[in-house]
Amino acid sequence: MSFLIFLIVLLTTSIYAQEPHWHSPKYIEESFYDIALKNEYKKGDSFLRKWLSTIKIKIVHHIGDQELHTKLLKMHTDNLGQISNHSIQYVDNRDKANLIIYFTKSKLYNPLIKKYIGEQSIPMLKGSVCLGNFKLDKNNNIKNGLIIIPVDRARYHGKLVSCIVEEITQLMGLPNDSKTVYPTIFSDTNIYSLLTGLDYLLIKLLYQKELISGMTKKDLTAIIPKILSKWKKDGTIANA
Repeated sequence: MSFLIFLIVLLTTSIYAQEPHWHSPKYIEESFYDIALKNEYKKGDSFLRKWLSTIKIKIVHHIGDQELHTKLLKMHTDNLGQISNHSIQYVDNRDKANLIIYFTKSKLYNPLIKKYIGEQSIPMLKGSVCLGNFKLDKNNNIKNGLIIIPVDRARYHGKLVSCIVEEITQLMGLPNDSKTVYPTIFSDTNIYSLLTGLDYLLIKLLYQKELISGMTKKDLTAIIPKILSKWKKDGTIANA
């Protein structure tokens, strides 16, 4: 092999051998703390929040294209269920639901916020395209949630799919939008409409049985590195 050919092979091998930055266990760990332990509307670190009970979804339609919206929603929740291994169901009876999802109109957006979250939240949410909100039980597990998607507004901004994907994924217990983490749907400068490989890992990590609602960053630093080390060895990270 000539020196030139050898050099080309060496450079090509080096390029393809280089891992994406988000394959680093340390990067995944720090990203998890940023997305799972913080909240875009509150300062400082918080604690872990996740569902312990089955997520039971009731869809409320105030606008047309109901079949399309339901199909998009179910495609994503099927994906979330497979990644997290957490049970997600759909119910017809509102009284049996713990997650209500509204596909609504812009003119009903603020009235719904006022009704379910409080009038004081309207100024803070001014300019938002869609929103999600959850409440916790005494053990810091998510006990119920609400998602409001004003479809006409979301379509106008080209974010209907983004709203469905991001709001429901955040309602799993990943509530923060980060300024630094990428590639992810949890970004202040979001260019992704669908889950990335890093998002897959964050969701999967959140629903590992070793991670319990109420855990702080200090608690998690004793657990997460061991899980990620195992995933690095068994190919979970490389195949995300």
